Amino acid sequence: ANDNCPGQVVISGEESGLNKVEEHLSDAGARKVVRLAVSIASHSPLMTQAQDEFKAILEDALITDPVIPIIGNVRATLLSSVEEIREDLREQLTSRVRWTESINTLTNMGVKTYYELGPGKVLTGLMRRIDRSNTSYPIDAPTSISLILSEMPSTS
Repeated sequence: ANDNCPGQVVISGEESGLNKVEEHLSDAGARKVVRLAVSIASHSPLMTQAQDEFKAILEDALITDPVIPIIGNVRATLLSSVEEIREDLREQLTSRVRWTESINTLTNMGVKTYYELGPGKVLTGLMRRIDRSNTSYPIDAPTSISLILSEMPSTS
């Protein structure tokens, strides 16, 4: 389901299949196997019905052509049109998240600084494991935003 970073992969599926994989990984010497506390098989074919329903919602959603680069996690490539954005969002439900490749794509484009918006620092930690030369700032409160803005170079 997710390629989070080197050494961290997330899978999803039916309970019986997950039990077999968990047993196999433990037998093979996996350092850590963790069950996530989620009730759906995100980013897997088991989400096909929801994907069909989501497609209709996306068709009505106001989405405009991007003015800044957007990387889609389904293919880890630039999305430049409304249709590409809708397709990537729809396919997210049944496709794996290519987070490592997405960050590498941005890095290859020259991006070196990232801002994680929202509670927690999960993505910041993953980005450090993908490429330690990049800088990532978690922003989880208005005070964090003020601090980051005060440290950014002026563009005027």
